[in-house]
Amino acid sequence: MIIRQLKLKLTKKQEKQLNDWLWSLTGVYNWAIRKIELDAKDKIFYPPKTFQNLLAGHGKTLDISSHTVQGILVQAYGAWQRCFKKTAKKPKLKGQRNKLNSIPFPDPIKSPINNKIKIQGFGNLRFYKQGLPEGKIKCGRIVKRTSGWYLCLWIDTVHSFTVKNTDTSVGIDPGFSTLLTLSDGNKIDNPRELRKGELRLAQAHRSRNYRLVAKLQERQANRRKDRNHKISRMLVENYKSIYYSNDNFKGLARSHGKSVSEAGLGQLIGMINYKGRTGGRDVIPVNSKFTTMTCSSCGAISGPKGWTGLKVRTWECSECGSVHDRDVNAAMVILKSGAGIALESKAV
Repeated sequence: MIIRQLKLKLTKKQEKQLNDWLWSLTGVYNWAIRKIELDAKDKIFYPPKTFQNLLAGHGKTLDISSHTVQGILVQAYGAWQRCFKKTAKKPKLKGQRNKLNSIPFPDPIKSPINNKIKIQGFGNLRFYKQGLPEGKIKCGRIVKRTSGWYLCLWIDTVHSFTVKNTDTSVGIDPGFSTLLTLSDGNKIDNPRELRKGELRLAQAHRSRNYRLVAKLQERQANRRKDRNHKISRMLVENYKSIYYSNDNFKGLARSHGKSVSEAGLGQLIGMINYKGRTGGRDVIPVNSKFTTMTCSSCGAISGPKGWTGLKVRTWECSECGSVHDRDVNAAMVILKSGAGIALESKAV
């Protein structure tokens, strides 16, 4: 299953209709969120199918496809399920500051013809020309962004790409001054999209041009995502086994602020993981504890320690005398630790 998105060419009538649907579906979502919360206090819980059919027949009243209304109920139900399982926070009501920006279409969709695609319950939509992989389109979702309207399609097909026939392994040390450092000595620079665009973003904030603010933030997110896709694809294509430092990026962001957030390392690691599975690669997380302090030559913990040690980029091992680049050494330690984990798992 892969997801592809198409940028839509909407008429004014279609755009108005979608905006009206978003307004009505916001009310449906908020009703569902409050109903689950209030009924849970009275120990009343609903099975998924029962809750999905609570508003049966209301689609005609709202002039919206009944399956779309059910899709919104499923979305609200899922938000509370994640909260009850303590994997997410309590869902918030949608409003002016927290808008509902997508409309689900859970029914299968026919393949597009001549840059037109038919959505059940809505009609034909035109989109900018784009190739789609062959496969059955299971469902879709129309998303409203600052740059326009998009149709996200869930296509039942296998995402595959060519990988090199190699036995090379690599250790990866994520960073912030340097985005990634590899155990073979290669370093991938951090483009710092946020720092480069923060002046223009600050000007837009001061002028209270919030539409421009949203456009600039979306552009930065797109650039970050594009960069991470290219880097993860390169790593999966060239290395058979990939070992990475399993850092807590959310915790680091609380300590180091936007230096961590702008790097998008969590997103990058996630892409390496799913592309590794697709390409038949081994992607293994390694505990990051002591990786920057351990000598990759002799294994002694003799490297720089504490907050002050973060400034030290090159150090000499007091045990064996080896001189190390801090990041390259950490990547080499990760490679050796990861290879040991892989051997233990195979032995079991």
